[in-house]
Amino acid sequence: MTKAAYLSGMGLPAPFPPGGRRVPRPEAPVPCSNCGELVGRGYPECAICAERIDDLWWADWRALLDAERVQTGTDEERALAERVRAASVGAFPWTCVDWALWLLTCTVCGGQVGSGDLGCVDCAAADGARWAWDHQALPVAMTPNEHALRVAVAGLRAPHRHRDVAVAGWRLALPFLFAGELPTTKQAQRIRALLLAGRYAELARCRDFCAMAHLPDLPWRS
Repeated sequence: MTKAAYLSGMGLPAPFPPGGRRVPRPEAPVPCSNCGELVGRGYPECAICAERIDDLWWADWRALLDAERVQTGTDEERALAERVRAASVGAFPWTCVDWALWLLTCTVCGGQVGSGDLGCVDCAAADGARWAWDHQALPVAMTPNEHALRVAVAGLRAPHRHRDVAVAGWRLALPFLFAGELPTTKQAQRIRALLLAGRYAELARCRDFCAMAHLPDLPWRS
């Protein structure tokens, strides 16, 4: 008997409840009516992109609020966020773990917990701790696409903590990750090389990972 089955039989919640599955994903990337980019590429600055992407997280947090009979925007919600942050790995959906961090303010740097100043040790610790969920849940309770989606959103919420090429890669990928796609290792390596070559604008015109990875070399680099 698996641990999840045992806990279920005891009337206890199973570990690593999945996240981000209450809201349907688009079948393919679509243009944003606000910023004109593919939905997600303007995240988090574009209000429409942010709303569409964050809905995956909000739906799970809303369900937790309802289960706990807590109202949003209250001290009780912040107390719940602290409880989620302090809980053992796998006690809550990864989306709820992220939302809890987004609600909390770092007492050291004043930013969002896990997304504050680059030199903030507390934020670095909180950001590092969240990924234990992924490492222990993959591939059963979390798909590779969900992991990549989580990484991209976390990176775009704290671009100052990452290299420019990584941020550009997440921005390019997010619309396709949102639609359920995932690049192969070779595709990701090729796209990164093209980004390093300064070809973001050309990559942004592509409509899937395959097209980006097969963008031809410039004549003088062939």
